[in-house]
Amino acid sequence: MAQHAIFTQTSAYSLAGVLAVGLIAYAGARVCLGKGARWAERWTFIWLAFDAMIHFAFEGSFLALSTFGKTVNSSKGPFAEMWRIYAAADFRWGTADPTVVSLEILTVLGAGPLACYILYLLAKGDGSRHYWIVVLSTAELYGGWMTFCPEWLTGSPNLDTSNPLYLWVYLFFMNVIWVVVPLVLMIDSYGHIAHALRVGSKEKKN
Repeated sequence: MAQHAIFTQTSAYSLAGVLAVGLIAYAGARVCLGKGARWAERWTFIWLAFDAMIHFAFEGSFLALSTFGKTVNSSKGPFAEMWRIYAAADFRWGTADPTVVSLEILTVLGAGPLACYILYLLAKGDGSRHYWIVVLSTAELYGGWMTFCPEWLTGSPNLDTSNPLYLWVYLFFMNVIWVVVPLVLMIDSYGHIAHALRVGSKEKKN
């Protein structure tokens, strides 16, 4: 297995880009939500804004480089360089693996716009957002499962875990965050939905 540098200039630019997206999401929450917003609403807004921008900018660039006969490994440009770093950790991303590309089509064209719609509902204070948060969170969890379960079942032949950066940042952190946060949001939204249904049921009985 080829050995790669642990940290490169492209790695620095990529992680700086992720940090910049997070800061923009934080600023967006300050602008779009009133001072009376609960902390949970603020963090939900920050996550959804971050989620949407990652889907559109980063994963959208992957689709542009991996459809219509193109692959990341055969492409040029800053986004191609960025994705080649990730593809060094998970080889499928460099070769336009059809399962990965199919999941990313759903992510970019489905999850990204849905996250934006939930942001709109959140800014309006519309409680119906909780249903859509459950839908989005379920989709995010399913996408993660279908990305890695086939690898685990076949002995992870496409994953390089020999490089600490690849293992703990790209493969672990960058994917586990899309498991932990959707689960937390799903549990929170379930609580809101269940409470509203119980209150409505009691009112009907009375």
